[in-house]
Amino acid sequence: MRTAEITRKTNETDINLSINLDGTGNYTVNTGCGFLDHMLALFSKHSRIDLSVICNGDTEVDFHHTAEDIGIALGEAIKSALGNKAGIKRYGHIILPMDESLILTAVDLSGRAYLGFDAEIPSPKVGEFDTELVEEFFAAFTRCGEMNLHIKKLDGRNSHHIIEGIFKAVARALAIAIEIDPKLGNEIPSTKGVI
Repeated sequence: MRTAEITRKTNETDINLSINLDGTGNYTVNTGCGFLDHMLALFSKHSRIDLSVICNGDTEVDFHHTAEDIGIALGEAIKSALGNKAGIKRYGHIILPMDESLILTAVDLSGRAYLGFDAEIPSPKVGEFDTELVEEFFAAFTRCGEMNLHIKKLDGRNSHHIIEGIFKAVARALAIAIEIDPKLGNEIPSTKGVI
């Protein structure tokens, strides 16, 4: 089983997170932020990664530390659960519609961190959630997961739909990339022999 558990405790957040890459999309999410809970539930369901995350953060300040630190923990968990990445497809991409929004996402589990984020979100907030934290979350996620991730909004006007489309698209692209390719056997998908 490709699983990982991450415990991260700072002066700003206390996080317990676990994943199973070969799950069915079961989730238990409690971050103290309803909108972020909703996005992480979507991520789990659409990636089919079982996810449990409990976060006690300084939400009396705002949701910045909570969003960023969960991104860190989730990236670390995916990196850990993938191990040496033998047999994985490595790449995944999708163009995903979410009502009027249209999101392009591509991922390479390359061992190198890069986020390309080109997705203007019209509203500064959805509920109490600062929409600029979407990019902060994925910056932490890609850095600690050591992956290339490109997110591009092709269309969209409703901030909730755009963000939901982003989380679903990342989940679907990642589901492809982490999938075991039976043609590869135990081969590392790189000419370097390591990722």
